[in-house]
Amino acid sequence: MGKIFCLMGKSSSGKDTISKKLLQDKQLNLKSIIPYTTRPIRHNEVQGLDYYFVSKELLAHYREMGKIIEQRDYYTIHGKWSYCTIDDGQIKLTQDNNYLLIATLESYENLQNYFVASDVIPLYIEVDDGVRLLRAIEREKQQAQPNYEELCRRFLADSNDFSKQKLEDLGVIKFYSNENINQCINRIKTDILLVIHKS
Repeated sequence: MGKIFCLMGKSSSGKDTISKKLLQDKQLNLKSIIPYTTRPIRHNEVQGLDYYFVSKELLAHYREMGKIIEQRDYYTIHGKWSYCTIDDGQIKLTQDNNYLLIATLESYENLQNYFVASDVIPLYIEVDDGVRLLRAIEREKQQAQPNYEELCRRFLADSNDFSKQKLEDLGVIKFYSNENINQCINRIKTDILLVIHKS
């Protein structure tokens, strides 16, 4: 059986960069799971590569079909934005494929409930809050219309969403420090290979 590796962490912890590097690694041969979202596309994102950007109506259609594996809703200053993983044929664990996706604790738990729990592996990225905040501000500056209110909402929400207690409750006890991104990626790669070779 294949595995689903869930890359998790607070906003601006480096998940996107780490995910891209791991997916490019030929030795790991990980497949990406492209999530769906109803939020607007950002200027540096690509439809069908970063996310499937869909309407609320299309998402409701998937829900009626029973295709939603997990869904998270966020109430922003621009209204409700939904993020979800859909059973659209991307995930085929029985073919010994191994997957990587960026997840929240909530989506990690839902994936464990939908699939076999032992086939869903957490990879939690940790970064100092001050460093994360500076990164987030610099990234937001690059947007055509920076949205600092939403940045602050997400930053504060992360403290609750990824609290130590919630991590422990879901058995997420190993953290990967991202002070040095190359060292962080190498540690994650080593652990992914160990899991793949055991399965």
